[in-house]
Amino acid sequence: MLDTKDDGFEWDEYEQGLVLGAFFWLHWLTQVPGGVLARKYGTKLVFGVANAVGCWLCFLMPLASYLDYRILIFLRAFQGLICGVSWPAMHHMAGQWIPPNERSKFVTAYLGSSVGVALFFPLFGYIISWTSWEYVFHFCGIFGTIWYVAWLYFVYDSPAEHPRIHPKEREYIESSLGITEKSKEQEREERTPWMKMIFSKAMWMTVIAQWAGIWGLFTVMTQAPSYFNYIHGWDVKMTGILSGIPHLCRMVFAYFFSMVGDYLLRRNLMSRTNVRKMGGAMCCLVNGLFVVALAYSGCDSTSAIVFLTLATMVHGAVSTGPLANIIDMSPKYAGILLGISGMITVVPGFVSPILVGILTLGNQTVKQWEYVFLITAGMLIVGGILYTLFADATLQPWNTGGTEDAQDARELVSLKLDVEQAMLEKEREASEMVQEAVTAELADDGDCRSEDPIGAVLAR
Repeated sequence: MLDTKDDGFEWDEYEQGLVLGAFFWLHWLTQVPGGVLARKYGTKLVFGVANAVGCWLCFLMPLASYLDYRILIFLRAFQGLICGVSWPAMHHMAGQWIPPNERSKFVTAYLGSSVGVALFFPLFGYIISWTSWEYVFHFCGIFGTIWYVAWLYFVYDSPAEHPRIHPKEREYIESSLGITEKSKEQEREERTPWMKMIFSKAMWMTVIAQWAGIWGLFTVMTQAPSYFNYIHGWDVKMTGILSGIPHLCRMVFAYFFSMVGDYLLRRNLMSRTNVRKMGGAMCCLVNGLFVVALAYSGCDSTSAIVFLTLATMVHGAVSTGPLANIIDMSPKYAGILLGISGMITVVPGFVSPILVGILTLGNQTVKQWEYVFLITAGMLIVGGILYTLFADATLQPWNTGGTEDAQDARELVSLKLDVEQAMLEKEREASEMVQEAVTAELADDGDCRSEDPIGAVLAR
């Protein structure tokens, strides 16, 4: 997996699988605490510190690799433990900032990891070929530090805390989310409905879809370099470039798909649940079909990269499907819900690399990789079918202490704001047309009334 300047480390496929999967061994432990901590201390602190520490640990990775691969495994496991709080914390912030009909597009920003892979995988390939692999980890540590400084300056936990937000924007966000001073006081006094969340069918459908999608994404994402190296004989530079392209496509697809989803919601062309099911079907079902095609691509490297790119690309619909669904069902407890989901769906992150290591240990053949991809496709297709049949994106009663009509009220507020905005735009257009007509008429007259255009029209 990792090369030294000379002959590389003597790690077999099983040991490489342990190193790759170690990040996720303890990652699940801090998923739920991430959501709880974000509710208490804010996403700015929890998400920021977790990611910064995760990046700083990269500085120690090269030294650990030279000392013993087991030390590297320990570092990777600790890194995963710290970073486990990140995304549940971010989901809590999304529930405080994002109006219901804009969530798909915002959650797409979570897929910034795909942009990172697309940009830096090729760069890392060149860094390794030009200098040494150690500089890849140093780069990550330095870049993460720069990001953390920017995070501290630009990010705030809620519109009310942001010192530079426009009052109209703050009013629009808080109104669409039903946030008032009274609701803030009630939220501080409410107890978390743990049992209702755990036994929620809607929550478990998102867990199933997330499990399937993460199994597919992580298998493809972490194993693509090894697959193209062993089966298609590509060097590290070519592997880096072609491993990055699918993730760039994933981000672009996610952005445009989320715009479609939000448009359907704003225009009331499709229910919120059906929009989420559409996203789930794309990121799981369609994804699974492309992985089946990848499994049977054999030695055809062109077909392999095409189907791998398509499979990775359509997973971007997860931001319009299961990820946004979690916020829909409970904006108040979105961080905790994602924590529960993440605690379970993190399992594929370490099981998949170990399984791949077992299947391909000393047997790097097309047939063995076919088994790897068929198992992955099975996970995706089964998960996609279940989610499409049983998903539910309506606001759950336990989010508001049993108020069933809260979702309708919130959507009516959001719709009212959309209508008001559309009316203002129409009024502005009409005003501009009148002004143009007045200007044109006065230009023909050429008298002194041009100093007062409105008065000139009234005088007529």
